[in-house]
Amino acid sequence: MREDHGDEAELFARVDELLADLSAQRIPLPPPRERARLRKAAGLSAAQTADALGCPTEDLTAWEAGTREPIGIHRAAYARLLQGLKALERPEPKPPARPKPAAPATSADQPEQPTLFPATDHVPSPPRSRTAAAQPVTPTGPLAVIDHTDTLTAHFTNGSQLPLDVDDLVSLLQWTLGSGLRRDKLSKQGRDSDCDPLIVLTPAASTALYLPTALDDRARLRLADSHPVITQLQQAGFSLTRRGFGPWPRAFRPVRNNKRACVQLAVTAWGALSQDGWNLPPLPPTDLARVLGTYTDRLLTPRGSTAVCGEELMTALRPPTRPRRAPGGGGEPNPRGLHTVLEPAPPEAPDAHPLARGRLPEQAMEEEAWDWSRPPSPQETAAFPHVVGLDTNLAFAAASSGLSVGLNSPPRHALAPAFDEKVPGAWYCDLTHAVLDPRLPSPFTSTGQTPTGPAWYTTPTLAYAQELKIEVQPIEAYLRDETGPYLTPWYERIRNAYLATMADLGVHDKIPQADYLAAMKTLTTADPALLGLLAAIKATAKGGLGKLREGPRDITAPYTRWPALNKPTWRPDIRAAVVSRARVTLHRKMRKMAEETGRYPLAVLADCALYPAHVPTALDVAPPGPEQQGVPGLLRLGVNPGWAKEEGTQSMSWYQQQHAQGISPARYIKDSA
Repeated sequence: MREDHGDEAELFARVDELLADLSAQRIPLPPPRERARLRKAAGLSAAQTADALGCPTEDLTAWEAGTREPIGIHRAAYARLLQGLKALERPEPKPPARPKPAAPATSADQPEQPTLFPATDHVPSPPRSRTAAAQPVTPTGPLAVIDHTDTLTAHFTNGSQLPLDVDDLVSLLQWTLGSGLRRDKLSKQGRDSDCDPLIVLTPAASTALYLPTALDDRARLRLADSHPVITQLQQAGFSLTRRGFGPWPRAFRPVRNNKRACVQLAVTAWGALSQDGWNLPPLPPTDLARVLGTYTDRLLTPRGSTAVCGEELMTALRPPTRPRRAPGGGGEPNPRGLHTVLEPAPPEAPDAHPLARGRLPEQAMEEEAWDWSRPPSPQETAAFPHVVGLDTNLAFAAASSGLSVGLNSPPRHALAPAFDEKVPGAWYCDLTHAVLDPRLPSPFTSTGQTPTGPAWYTTPTLAYAQELKIEVQPIEAYLRDETGPYLTPWYERIRNAYLATMADLGVHDKIPQADYLAAMKTLTTADPALLGLLAAIKATAKGGLGKLREGPRDITAPYTRWPALNKPTWRPDIRAAVVSRARVTLHRKMRKMAEETGRYPLAVLADCALYPAHVPTALDVAPPGPEQQGVPGLLRLGVNPGWAKEEGTQSMSWYQQQHAQGISPARYIKDSA
């Protein structure tokens, strides 16, 4: 039976009142401390303010203490009052202060290490006419760092600053979309998303924009969907990606007239730029903008963790689509990019993958980096009182250069195929008959031990077996027919960014090995901002390759699909080929080192090899060569990717103690030095 609520107008009025109350509850308010500060700064008493709001004074006191929140019409009125008080106290822009002449710099005043932000001597400016006006600041570059003191201020990558007339996140996003902040695409076929501006919020800016100082949802690392700021964004027509509003949120509006409207945010108060591969030191906003601008110029605009940036860089340089050449335009798959989601071959699948259900352990391909060590011989113990670690620069990124990998065709199964080193794939082959020098790790296993039976190998591993004159007769294989050097432009951009940053730090290529070691020893005292930039570039390379085999983020049931599997860039076969190539490349160098010098490694961990030495320096291990820049084909000391640096030195007795305890000496030689 229908309940009587009076006439229709009265019923609708009640509904509207209810909706108004709900809407008012979502209006954002400044933090409690700011509410009290604004009132007191305006010279208003609590009683005056409560009277204007039509509420008891004790209610206002509770709102300012944060023990209770206003609701309904009182919340809307209170928000209006606070916004008005904030507008009243906004100071008039002040003319920039004229810098004072600085005393002439002495040699003692000069920084000993290069810096990303070199100090400049202040030169007295000529008198300016009374009618001269300061040049307006035009937003420039791909990003801005937003800070807050008396007002929100944008800091740009060229060092300029601009006070902003914005009061909330919506108005900040609207300003950004009209500011002209952007970057060019990294390739002609690149995606429009590669040009999106980045807005970095300092903790002070986050507070001024009514964002919490920390995320309560620690599991999902995102702001609750019911938070007033998100409600405000939705009411203004902004949407968020499926990841919601976390440390790296994206806010966008629908595309209109083929014009994209999307802003990438980085909330530093929630860990952006200080975790997930980023380890930037605390920097003033202007310096932070310059560091991120340099990272953007050399790699790409930051989009999330360094691993995410590494993956984004791959797709920015090899986009999944390209403009259609046929009449009608539009887009079509890019044959040089990864545009198709592919299932791995069964041996390539990680243990958690659905294809691994019921798979025997020996049927899983294990192309991983080394963790191997051996006891020194009595002759080595007597002749060499020291051990030295040689770590290869960007070893895995360098291994990706020119590497032919499968692109968009699914793996094709073949029985008893003839091995072809030009065809990427997974090959099941028996290499137990290989006779190898036990003073070197086996290039065919991650443990460095001799294979005990048939196993799955990538193409680079079997190609190296043939190079060693080992018979290769595959039993079966999963082959990839559509191939190309997908990672080459990615590696080249990583390499150039790395070398440019090392040059900024005073470490250049083509210098004698001794000079290189001396420069590297002073690196720890260099500009922290540059060191943070260097670490971010290296983490981008490492993390990007890791993304090719990204595992499940959350604890899920075994053999259950996870989101990363639905991306064209989820390619464990490509990662396996890169790791394999890095491993055999290092083996080739160590083998040639043994032939040239008679010296063999004692331990290898991933890209770090420990060698016995007469004196505690890498110069004792790496031959100098005719120009003091090492010998091609051997381990060489230098800044170039694929060359090596000194990781640490220790005594031979230390090495023996570590090995006797079952500890990998290569893992700790840097920290123990």
